[in-house]
Amino acid sequence: MGVVIFLFSKLGTWLDEKYPNPNTLFVKALTLIGVALAFYNINRQLKEINKMDNNEEQ
Repeated sequence: MGVVIFLFSKLGTWLDEKYPNPNTLFVKALTLIGVALAFYNINRQLKEINKMDNNEEQ
């Protein structure tokens, strides 16, 4: 989770340096996208784990 957020943040920093703007929009936007993707990935993994646990109980 942390790696995904870190990489998106670094990409945003790089884009802000390459295309300067006063509000550092790339860092903010890409960090939020990274957080959303990390939560999506965790949610997907938890659903898969729960599915495996339910199959073992039956």
